[in-house]
Order: sequence, then structure tokens, then C-alpha cells
Amino acid sequence: MTGGARSGKSWEAERRLATFPGVLYVATGGEREGDAEWEGRVRAHRERRPASWRTAETCDLVPLLDDNGPPLLIDCLSLWLTDAMDRVDAWDEDAWAAGGADALRERTDELVAAVRRTTRTVVAVTNEVGSGVVPATVSGRRFRDELGRLNASFAAECEHLLLVVAGQALTLLG
Repeated sequence: MTGGARSGKSWEAERRLATFPGVLYVATGGEREGDAEWEGRVRAHRERRPASWRTAETCDLVPLLDDNGPPLLIDCLSLWLTDAMDRVDAWDEDAWAAGGADALRERTDELVAAVRRTTRTVVAVTNEVGSGVVPATVSGRRFRDELGRLNASFAAECEHLLLVVAGQALTLLG
């Protein structure tokens, strides 16, 4: 499930799993202390989930994909990538050149391999950020490029792929 900001991706992903009683909603965004706007976004997501769904706030997706269990709704890969890039200090040119790029590729390859081998039903949400303005900074362009790579690799393992535009889900694959 991919699309732009506020396009309805999360709502569509939730709708696709609404008939499953035991969904594990994996929130990768984390807390942002002192950010009332972010807290409001998180609250809105929590309030519209069915009471029977559980929530895990984590970016450690591989163990969840490797476990048997109820369907996973991962929201979202873009925030997972931000965390992964933070962990390898991808925003620093020297750290990136000294192995950060390889470390990030390894981490994303592990995630994609886990998607390939999972037996769980998985619905993942991600952002399409490469369709608009070219970021003015090296780090912004790096994030855009890495998200494009991650989205393409992840999508290659999926049976269905939807693009959500203006609240409308368009089938790309499936």
C-alpha cells in the first residue's frame, strides 16, 4: 500500500484487514516527546483500530515476520527506514561512506528476505516520495532514493500492490 502523504493509505490498509479479528498493528513511528501534532496523528490511528487488534510499537520487523501468528499491518515502511538510517548514521557523509551504506543495504535485505519467507498475512504501508520535488539536501535525496529502493524490493515480494491517491486505491499488482 503506497501513496502520498494523507492519501488514505493507512485507512485503506486497515479496511483491508477489518474482517480479521486478531491483527497485530505494527507502528514504526515511535513517540516524539513534546510534538502535539504527532501525538494527534498517533491518537487518530489508535482510535479507529478495532478493539480486538493488538499494537506493537517497534521497528524490529524481522522477528515478527518470522513468527507464526495473526496478520500484520505494518505502518509504515517509511518510518522504519528513517529508524534504519538513524541506526547506521546515514545522515553523516563520512559515516555513510565508511560503511553506513552497506549496513543499511544489509538491514533492508534482511527485511525483504523476511517478507519473502513469512507465512503471515502482511499489509504494509509506505510513502511514495520520489514523485515530486527533488530534495534540496544530500540527506533528503538519500532518503528519497533509499525509500524508492526499499519500496521496489518489498513490492517485488508482494502478491498485491495498491497505490492510494486522493483516497482511491488503484491496483498496481494483483
